[in-house]
Amino acid sequence: MTGSAIAMMVLALVLVWGGLVLSLIHLNRNPEEE
Repeated sequence: MTGSAIAMMVLALVLVWGGLVLSLIHLNRNPEEE
């Protein structure tokens, strides 16, 4: 793989996992009330 392809893959992984972690933190701080 080229350097730019690796950089784009890392950026995509950070965006996906970062969003997942942020959503989990948000749900833990603000649980949905039934």
